[in-house]
Amino acid sequence: MSLIDWMIVIVPVSVVLFMAVYSRKYVRGVVDFLAAGRVAGRYVISAGDLTAGLSVITLVALVESKYQVGYALTFWEYLTIPVVIIMGLTGFCIYRFRETRSLSLGQFLEMRYCRSFRIVAATIRTLSEIMTNAIGPAVAANFFIYFLGLPHRVEILGINLPTFGVVVALSLCLCILVIWPGGRISLLISDAFQGLMSYPIFVIIAGYVFLHFGWSDTIGPVMMDRVSGESFINPFDIEKLRDFNIFALLVTTMGNVLNYGSWIGNDTNGSGRTPHEQKMAGVLAKWRSLYASLMMILVAVMIIALMAHQKFSEQSHSIRQDLSEKVAQEAVVDPWMREQLTTSLADIPMQTHVIGVDEPLSRDNNIDTAYLQTARDTLDNTPEGNLAFQKFRTLYHQMMLPVALKNILPVGMMGLFCLLMIMLLISTDDSRVFNSAVTIVQDMILPFRKTPFSPRQHLWVVRLVSLGVSLIFFTISIFFVQLDYIMMFTVIMTGLWMGGAGPVMIFGLYSRFGNSVGAYGSIIFGSGLSLAGLILQRNWAETVYPWLDAHGWVVPIGHFLEKVSHPLNPYIVWQMNPVKFPINSYELYFMAMVSGIAAYVIGSALTQRKPFNLDRLLHRGVYDVAGEYKAPFKWSLRSAFQKIIGITPEYTLGDKIIAWSVFSYAIIYKFGLCFCAVLIWNLISPWPLQWWSTYFFITSLWVTAILGVISTVWFLIGGVVDIRRLFRDLAARVDDPLDNGMVEGHVSLADKAAFKGRGVDIEDDD
Repeated sequence: MSLIDWMIVIVPVSVVLFMAVYSRKYVRGVVDFLAAGRVAGRYVISAGDLTAGLSVITLVALVESKYQVGYALTFWEYLTIPVVIIMGLTGFCIYRFRETRSLSLGQFLEMRYCRSFRIVAATIRTLSEIMTNAIGPAVAANFFIYFLGLPHRVEILGINLPTFGVVVALSLCLCILVIWPGGRISLLISDAFQGLMSYPIFVIIAGYVFLHFGWSDTIGPVMMDRVSGESFINPFDIEKLRDFNIFALLVTTMGNVLNYGSWIGNDTNGSGRTPHEQKMAGVLAKWRSLYASLMMILVAVMIIALMAHQKFSEQSHSIRQDLSEKVAQEAVVDPWMREQLTTSLADIPMQTHVIGVDEPLSRDNNIDTAYLQTARDTLDNTPEGNLAFQKFRTLYHQMMLPVALKNILPVGMMGLFCLLMIMLLISTDDSRVFNSAVTIVQDMILPFRKTPFSPRQHLWVVRLVSLGVSLIFFTISIFFVQLDYIMMFTVIMTGLWMGGAGPVMIFGLYSRFGNSVGAYGSIIFGSGLSLAGLILQRNWAETVYPWLDAHGWVVPIGHFLEKVSHPLNPYIVWQMNPVKFPINSYELYFMAMVSGIAAYVIGSALTQRKPFNLDRLLHRGVYDVAGEYKAPFKWSLRSAFQKIIGITPEYTLGDKIIAWSVFSYAIIYKFGLCFCAVLIWNLISPWPLQWWSTYFFITSLWVTAILGVISTVWFLIGGVVDIRRLFRDLAARVDDPLDNGMVEGHVSLADKAAFKGRGVDIEDDD
């Protein structure tokens, strides 16, 4: 990068780090460190959550998956909109969890099941969360190595070190620098600043792609140039897509419903100045990410067009040569084999695919096939060769984005994109490290203490545990090699918890049926199956397949898998493969959830002696000593819309406009017009391929761009006003000792009574 690019990066990042350190002056107690004093406004929370949720790994994973399957599946994703809206507006799981008055997920599990299950479940959840999030710094480090053209090894003070380890360490040091001074206050302020700075960058990057890659003459023709059954743009012609297909979408939807309450207790959900502000931050979530989504879509289709269109043949050949050589250096350990592979890859001639003249591209026959097949042939069909090829293929797809950007972005744009990635890296990793640390302290340390920490001790414990979590992230990033698509990896890793957590939460909150035996069974079988699948996937090429081959079991097991999956072809296809485990992560996750449900039901049915007292858990009936229970909402034609929109007496005119705008955009426009109307039209008279190209251009790009400009200006103004008020409210807070007792998961009944006596309802305030 040029000096201009480095200045674009260094100055804003320095400001963000200064704000994180400066925020330390506002920490007066535990509630400040864990929940930002509960004085945050809607725009601060929403803008901060944007950058905390959008990360380097998110963009790399999106481009990696869309490069394989395109955007046709996006049409069917509109089906999930009513499900998400209904769960959000009805308070599915969340409302009943609040009725339990639990201050953490672990506390709820102890109340509903038993103390030992709380500790076991919190341990599994934390391990799953840490293992999943730990690859974030690893993917980000590789991104910057390939994006900046850094060597794989660097000499520091005479010591030859891997650049990968150095970059991972630097990224985690930045995270600790943000977390250490003010905890959640530091995260909230720095994330909000980064979110507001990101909006103009989103607009600039989206504008660059719009100006340099036309839709009608470049992107559209490439997206339409696919074989039958693997369309990138026609949602009615995708039956041959593997991995990211209709079945994966159904599993994702099932998992979202079943595990809606499985991650309760993380992020900024307790930082709002009022429950209404917290709710409105969630309502604004639909608008805050419009331009971020547009930028990611445009970057993904830009990479597809750049690497496949004939007018970029020379440029794409240079990118593939650069990419494959750098990947070979990292993936292949043996020097002689690496040299052979590098030479073979360099001999591949420039390929030009002419749309409309050559055969349409497919997953098995495309411009990348020559590079992947050369690597496959060169690395031999041995266990070590299969593992090396698996690493090569994974890195080849994941690192295509940074290498392509390095070769096409001009001065200034390189700096802006690098700045965006660094801000996303900091805001995501610091939030994940802090969330894991808080879970460990609240649900794995405090339950074992007979006396609570003092406020000062509590803050230092959270800081030190955050440092420990960072060291775990570093260790996993260095030694844990990711061998599958990023989305597949995150599915199987989160499945370690969510494979069995769903029935534990759903039955625990909504049914008198179920006990600790069923809960343990769900975790053992659901999470256990995910763990078994993870082990098989990671050791398949190097250990499992060679062992099966040596014992003559490859053919019979292969026939068995093909017969079992045949009724579900082409959506589920299990074929024996020496490189990759035949069953993908979505299929394993589905089996884990079904196993967890079955184990919960069977275990509870065999051992439960009497129904659980759900009224006591939810503080209803005779247990409603505070008189807080409200009768369930009675649906009527008159009140239906008010309930669906979520409007309450607290809503101002502006709040009502925001709520109606979200409902209109999500239900009326996206689901009603973009999905239902188009679906009916195509069932009657199918659209030609060109119409689908125009449809996605208008709905996914132009409409999103127009609304994105409005929302960007809106959030910039609202965010600046909210940040000023946040600083004012933090400075004006009185050092009330009550705050130091409001610690998640560690408030006694006597403390609660004392709070009630002083007019403070800690359950409603959480």
